[in-house]
Amino acid sequence: MIQCKRVYDAANEDDGYRILVDRLWPRGIKKSDLAFDEWCKTLAPSNTLRKAFHSETIDFTSFSQAYQQELAQHEDEGQRLAELAKNQTVTLIYAAKNTEQNHALVLADWLRRR
Repeated sequence: MIQCKRVYDAANEDDGYRILVDRLWPRGIKKSDLAFDEWCKTLAPSNTLRKAFHSETIDFTSFSQAYQQELAQHEDEGQRLAELAKNQTVTLIYAAKNTEQNHALVLADWLRRR
């Protein structure tokens, strides 16, 4: 099972294996204070794409399509995480404020299709 959660929300046992999926470290959190098992920068959106989305140069639909094209370049890493999720809960943690339109949700859907 793959789920998504904000990095600022408290960790709990139901989270299983926690993967930080942001390219940048979340603001206001010390590395020693964050409960996470892995930081996967490889599957985070490129800086160019991230900046375009956050500056509203592109909408979420365009961002999602472009991000999936970027993800296609990392099939091996995606397959690794998808296999991990077959045996345990995997929680993708992210710093974005918007819980309904963010890269972690796009990534989770992409991983579920692996």
